[in-house]
Amino acid sequence: MHERSDRYPGYDVLAKRSGPSWNDKTREVIRRRLAIVPEPRFFTADEYKAVVAIADRIVPQPCDRPPVPIAALVDRKLIDQVMDGYRRSGMPRDGEAWRHGLRALNAEATAAYGKRFTELPEPLQAKLLHAAQSGELNSGEWGEMRCEVFFKHRLGRDIVLAYYAHPTAWSEVGWGGPASPRGYVRLDMDERDPWEAAEAKDGNEAAARRSNRHVR
Repeated sequence: MHERSDRYPGYDVLAKRSGPSWNDKTREVIRRRLAIVPEPRFFTADEYKAVVAIADRIVPQPCDRPPVPIAALVDRKLIDQVMDGYRRSGMPRDGEAWRHGLRALNAEATAAYGKRFTELPEPLQAKLLHAAQSGELNSGEWGEMRCEVFFKHRLGRDIVLAYYAHPTAWSEVGWGGPASPRGYVRLDMDERDPWEAAEAKDGNEAAARRSNRHVR
């Protein structure tokens, strides 16, 4: 866990919930996303525990607010069969790729350290994931699916996209959501619409906080 760098002080994207930035469809999508329960529906309990550990290594979250339920968001994506619309050569379908990759990571952990992935201390989990990203893992459990392709195009992609699909992450990066129906107008460098978050920079944290209280 790490401390949050508050670049957009006082900004909460959910303050837009009843304002003119979001239409009813957007509000419903956000409501469903916030209602996701952090428990598995697609993954087994052991698989889900591994996804939680992997997400913690790839997207460490600050300790001063509730975490984004990354594993649950990935699980929901898979149970709802929300796919990319394409597959790279050698990659099975999304859910099968996840199960295949988790089995392979467990095989690598057991071969190297005598323990399953979730039983390893965090530094060793991170070391295995880095090796997967670098294409250095070669257990027979990988089969035709290369570890670096799984990391880049399934594991890392799904986890990062899940994190930034959540309003908590939107608040942290100062994004206002879809802004439907009014949209974004000021698109040039370092310009923002009045309904976008103000960034704290050049010592203007207090001014940014005042501005962000009124963002709707």
